[in-house]
Amino acid sequence: QVQLVESGGGLVQPGGSLRLSCAGSGTIFSIYTMGWYRQAPGKQRELVATIASGGGTKSADSVKGRFTISRDNAKNTVYLQMNNLKPEDTAVYYCNADYKTRNVYWGQGTQVTVSS
Repeated sequence: QVQLVESGGGLVQPGGSLRLSCAGSGTIFSIYTMGWYRQAPGKQRELVATIASGGGTKSADSVKGRFTISRDNAKNTVYLQMNNLKPEDTAVYYCNADYKTRNVYWGQGTQVTVSS
């Protein structure tokens, strides 16, 4: 059974930092493109950042220069380092694993709240 388990969310003040982790099990995640998505209340789920099996990364314009995605294939884990957080970053953050769109998995989500 394939599972993705996120952790690291929480409440942080504007300008603060958080590091999200997503641990995978049940398959060889090193061949997957891993990603982070988020969904704010009343809005559609949106892409935050992805990292391909070869290490290439993409990120949304809204988080460039503030968020960094990385992966540790030996640990089947992907990370999202979030710096200079803003209230508009408040959302549920979801981990995603995608293998050529044939096999797609989602985590259960972790809440990130940016508020003073």
